[in-house]
Amino acid sequence: MITLTLKQQPVVPLEAENLSPDVLAPLNRDAIRALPVHHGKHPCRLDEFFDVDGEASDELHIRGDTAKVKWIGRNMTRGKIAIQGDAGMHLGAYMKGGVIEVQGNASDWVGAEMSGGLIRIAGNAGGQVGAAYRGSMAGMKEGTILIGGSAGLEVGMRMKRGTIAIAGPVRDFAGLQMKGGTIFLLQGAEIRTGAWMIRGTIVSLKPLHLLPTFQYACTYQPTFLRLYTRYLRSLDFPIPDAIQGGAYRRFTGDASVPGKGEVLVWQPT
Repeated sequence: MITLTLKQQPVVPLEAENLSPDVLAPLNRDAIRALPVHHGKHPCRLDEFFDVDGEASDELHIRGDTAKVKWIGRNMTRGKIAIQGDAGMHLGAYMKGGVIEVQGNASDWVGAEMSGGLIRIAGNAGGQVGAAYRGSMAGMKEGTILIGGSAGLEVGMRMKRGTIAIAGPVRDFAGLQMKGGTIFLLQGAEIRTGAWMIRGTIVSLKPLHLLPTFQYACTYQPTFLRLYTRYLRSLDFPIPDAIQGGAYRRFTGDASVPGKGEVLVWQPT
C-alpha cells in the first residue's frame, strides 16, 4: 500500500492527475516522490506537498484535506484509492475501473465521463456528478457513483449508462439531457429534473416538481427496481426498507425534445 500524507495546503489548486494506481504501482518510492504536479501554473514535485510512505502497490491511501487537489484518479483502470478527508474537482474523471472511496466531501465533476468502476463519497458532492464536460455529447457511460450526502447542479448531465445514487437532496437540472442509465434520488431534487432527457430512468423517493413537458403514464410497481435495490444494498448504500411497499407514479418525457425517458416517483401506501 502507498500512503500519501498532505504536509502543506496548496495556496491555489494543485493539478495532480498522476495520483492513480496505474501510474504509482510500477514505481519505487523515490520515483513517486519525483512525480510532477502543478501548483497553479508552476511545475513542482509531488513530495513538495505530500509525504510518501509504503511499498509499490495498486492501493493508494491519501490522508489530509485534499479539497484543493484536482484530478485524483483520472483515467484509472484498476486498484483502489482511499481518501481520508475531502477531495477536489474532477475526482475519478474518465475512470475506467477500480474503486475510489472518500470519507469526506468532494467537489464538482465527480466521475465525469467515467466508463467503469465505483466511486463512493461519504459526504456531499458538488455539481456535475457523472456529467459530460462542456462541449462533449456524452457523460458517464458505465460504472457506479454513490453519494452519502447531497449533490449540486446537473447530476448525470448527458449520461448514457451506469448508476448514480444520492442519499441527500439534489439541486436543479438532475438528469439534464440524459441519454440512458439510472439516477436514484432518495431525498428528491429541486426543479427542472430530467430537462431535455432523451432516455434513461430517474427514480425519486420524494415528490418532484416536474416540468409540464412530462406526462403522467401510470402507477405501478416496477419489478426491475428490485434488482437495483439488491445491487445498491450489496454496496451498503442506505436504501430504506419502506420502498418495498407502495408504488411508483411513472412520468414520460421530456416531450420538448421529444424524449422517451421516464421519471418514477415513489408513492407510499
